[in-house]
Amino acid sequence: MLVHICCSVDSHYFLQKLQTEYPDEKLTGFFYDPNIHPYSEYYLRLLDVKRSCKMLGIELLEGEYDVEKWLSLVKGFENEPEKGERCGICFDRRFEVSAQKAYELGESSYTSTLLTSPKKSLEQLKIAGDALGDTLGIRFLAPDYRKDSGTQEQNIMAKEDALYRQDYCGCLYALNIQRDQQEKLADELFVPISAQIQPESIEERIAMYEKRWELEEKNKPHKIIKQRFLNWRLSFGWLKVRKQIVPAHFLPYSTLKGEYSRGKIEYSIGDVHHMNRDEVRFITLDYYNLLANTTYNTVMQLMLNPPSFEDEVTLRKNIGITPYDLSLILVVNEIPDKKIEIRCQSRTYSDVKEVLVTL
Repeated sequence: MLVHICCSVDSHYFLQKLQTEYPDEKLTGFFYDPNIHPYSEYYLRLLDVKRSCKMLGIELLEGEYDVEKWLSLVKGFENEPEKGERCGICFDRRFEVSAQKAYELGESSYTSTLLTSPKKSLEQLKIAGDALGDTLGIRFLAPDYRKDSGTQEQNIMAKEDALYRQDYCGCLYALNIQRDQQEKLADELFVPISAQIQPESIEERIAMYEKRWELEEKNKPHKIIKQRFLNWRLSFGWLKVRKQIVPAHFLPYSTLKGEYSRGKIEYSIGDVHHMNRDEVRFITLDYYNLLANTTYNTVMQLMLNPPSFEDEVTLRKNIGITPYDLSLILVVNEIPDKKIEIRCQSRTYSDVKEVLVTL
């Protein structure tokens, strides 16, 4: 039996139920989900599915990440709600490819872990699976493992085995709609041009779950705990001196009361230079190198290849900034002595992240 897999939380429980109900069937997992965006989120879910299948002794195949094809199929349905027409198109495409893979492998039946997702319509999935199975002469199995407290059991199992629990279906359109309804930032879609790993980003989660895999391979005890913290994202920023853009690096947790400020340097305390408005501060690249023990030659080099986010937070502290200070701090090649203009679109917000702790 070929089992289309969408994520580890759904598949871990679903696969074990299949193993119990169909003990003579050889189950083959098939991860085909071009609807998952961005690619880093796709990779993270695949990584956890690999771990789940390894724990259950199930072979896993990976389908093509043909995201352009998926985008073309759902074009015009971007604003559809969850369980709307876009979801139907998405199911049809994934079931079509899964049924074709089952046919190529000579399987007599196929199914999907989407059937256990509480956010999906069981009837909608069954109609799509049956229709595509019939075209190839392959039976589509649609067991209802949600009933009889199945969803609760699934959640307990996911927690016990420390599975990655995503909080959106995977589609960028549904993600944006969901975050708008929650009045939250869709920071899953934020990747800085510097490629610096941001706190509670998908990239940070990938690094943590890869480390978790290494610890498990070495049988080293560990635990994933949750931590509430103040998060920050910079979406846009520039510095002008006498109306000319000059290179400037925005340190983490830099904010403005609005998005725009202008003024001039009024005074200095040591190597920190203060603008006369909006608590803005400047330091030179030389001072940055001294504090961070780095050797950048230009601010542009720093902007494109900065140290880790955590190192720069430590640098703020070394400047003399308190943990509660969200003042804008800019790193420049030279302290400007002319009229200054600044635009900064950044946001701080309460957030929760997972932290890997070795025991």
